[in-house]
Amino acid sequence: MRALLIVSLATLTLSACDGGGDPVQQALRDASAANHAATVRDGEVSQAPVAATDQAAMGHGAKDGDEAFAASEVEMHRRMGTASGETVDQAYIAKMIEHHRGAVAMADVALSRSADPEIRRMARVVKDAQTREIAEMRAWRPAAEPTS
Repeated sequence: MRALLIVSLATLTLSACDGGGDPVQQALRDASAANHAATVRDGEVSQAPVAATDQAAMGHGAKDGDEAFAASEVEMHRRMGTASGETVDQAYIAKMIEHHRGAVAMADVALSRSADPEIRRMARVVKDAQTREIAEMRAWRPAAEPTS
């Protein structure tokens, strides 16, 4: 985690010096790429370990909570990694459907394991919204090619 922050800050500094583009946006892109590369290797999704300091910052039993969602997160990332399309539009739809399916799976975990009424309410809202959006994305069809 600290290494990623250092790389991001170094990239931000270097980007600011070369005068090309928005250095903040470039640092965000670089951090995202580094995070993705650390998570996905050779088509396999791995879970980055949660540092003890990060668990402490998250508070009350973060490890137990993280374990409750581990399977759904791994499955979501695996499915997003294999979802594809011939065009950017098609790939976007395929990957976002899998992303939303992951959100529904995590909401299901919260609904089955949380006793907190507010968490359960939020999980239900997320599940309902993501399910509607999945249906909307599945119904999407590419715009017709312009005629000359």
